[in-house]
Amino acid sequence: MLQQIAFALLTVTCSYWAYKQFSKIRRNILLGKDEDLTDQEGKRWKNVLLIAFGQKKMFKRIIPAVFHLFIYVAFLFTQIELIEIFVDGFFGQHRFFAPYLGILYPIIISTIEILSVLAFVATFVFLARRNLLKVPRLVKPEMNGWPSIDGNLILFGELALLFGIFCMNGADVVLQGIDPEHYYDPGVFVISEWMGPLAFGWMSEGMLHFVERFGWWLHIITVFAFLNYLPSSKHLHIMLAFPNTYYARLNPPGEMQNMPEIMDEVKSMMGLTDGPEPDMNAELPEFGANDVFSLSWKNIMDAYTCTECGRCTSVCPANLTGKKLSPRKILMDIRDRATEIGDNLDSGHPKWVKESLRGKEALKPSNYDDGKSLFDYISREEIHACTTCNACVEACPVLINPLDPILRMRRYEILTESAGPQEWLPMFNAIENSGSAWQIPDPRDKWATDATNNDA
Repeated sequence: MLQQIAFALLTVTCSYWAYKQFSKIRRNILLGKDEDLTDQEGKRWKNVLLIAFGQKKMFKRIIPAVFHLFIYVAFLFTQIELIEIFVDGFFGQHRFFAPYLGILYPIIISTIEILSVLAFVATFVFLARRNLLKVPRLVKPEMNGWPSIDGNLILFGELALLFGIFCMNGADVVLQGIDPEHYYDPGVFVISEWMGPLAFGWMSEGMLHFVERFGWWLHIITVFAFLNYLPSSKHLHIMLAFPNTYYARLNPPGEMQNMPEIMDEVKSMMGLTDGPEPDMNAELPEFGANDVFSLSWKNIMDAYTCTECGRCTSVCPANLTGKKLSPRKILMDIRDRATEIGDNLDSGHPKWVKESLRGKEALKPSNYDDGKSLFDYISREEIHACTTCNACVEACPVLINPLDPILRMRRYEILTESAGPQEWLPMFNAIENSGSAWQIPDPRDKWATDATNNDA
């Protein structure tokens, strides 16, 4: 009974805290502008099944894909045993499903054990890739410090999960022969059947009970720790990859979103509008984005979904030629900025309220102002280096679009701030004056005028 009470208290406490953390992530994502991404439902579910669930894009790099598949499939199948742990924990049972599933039970547990061995191997491979082989995309400057520690922590957590499973199953197999009244014999577990006696066969009954319970508690405590760690880790993609692929934009890669205000202005200049002329004295709207509030909520979800795998950066031509741009860093910076704003909103401190409203309104997203923007995280040199080639978009295994926030920030800089690289300004002036990207003395349509005159 004491174990049931302890398990129930741990479950309720950890679940509540995890709920609070995930609620903050949801709030931070919704700081962005609304965007309707619910069309073509069939294609969206296809993306979820093939890209998120089926890991389709991972297999463009076969070696890491295979090892990632070992961990991924082991993670999915282990949830079956985790459900049983929850049932046993709440009701004080031991292997609750075994009598009901019959011969199917040892098949399920054996499958989990085989997959766990493969995941065990894959975990050491990934630790070696990060810390010994130092794969270039995993040791870029943005990965220094916490991102590198984060990647290792989750791998050590994976080892703890697997160690717990084999301690629990191995000691259980030995106890089935010593104490069959309390330890039901469900059949042969393909790994534990020989590993259990080999590792634990020399122990006393009391020690075996301790090892079996130790493995059981280690597994569930690691699961709860992992659940509460996710919101502050890149491994949040385990949950967000599925909604992120569902809400991915379905327009062709490279197609840029129009800005109606700009389009209407150009039509008016060319005399192509049928409606009333736009008010030239009206206050100009802000174009593009300079902070998370002016990004789409999907841009922020992309940032929180980022796995930090670096595939985008490893194929970026700007990065490969030594430029400062790293698409992965752009997403990490957006996530950090959204988290910073969220933490400040949670504080409720009036110093984050816009100065004109301070003392009049309580702090909320609509009146938030800390004097900072995304340009304090992402330098203009970075966004200028982007060639808009879409290599990063194509490379991402969970359909993140790093190009979109780059374009939005460039639009803000050029259209709202009337700024930009000096070498771009002649082109802008030429387009404005002659409709051509090149500084030539003749109007762009001169060839048509000449052709008409010649025909006449």
